[in-house]
Formats: sequence, structure tokens, C-alpha cells
Amino acid sequence: MNAARHGEIGGFRLCFRSLFDSGRGYAFPCDDQGHVDIDGLTEQSRNNYFYARAMVGRELAAPAVESAGPH
Repeated sequence: MNAARHGEIGGFRLCFRSLFDSGRGYAFPCDDQGHVDIDGLTEQSRNNYFYARAMVGRELAAPAVESAGPH
């Protein structure tokens, strides 16, 4: 799927919120469909992304796509 067709990567973020600690979690740049450019992440961010995906339902809520722009 072409990211430019659905919005540029970075215009949105994929957020994984903690189930137990309000205000904690992970966020990664994505397109408006929630697709993360894994190859574009740093090694640390890539490791965090895979960890966050693995912890959904255990420590983190299901991810949600949010606008990365100002609120």
C-alpha cells in the first residue's frame, strides 16, 4: 500500500497506551491507516514497536491512530 496515497508517514501516530499507568505508553509515526514504516525507525524504536505489539492486552491497550499535529 502506498503511504502517499493514504497520507504521509509521520502525519499520524500509532499510540499504545498503558493499561495500568495513565499517561504512559508508546507512540510511533504512521499513516492514516496505522501503517508504521518499520524500516524508517531507529533500532531502539523498532524494538519498542515490536515490544508494544507483543504487550497488547497484557500491559498495553490496542493501538489507536491519532493525529500528530497540534491539538
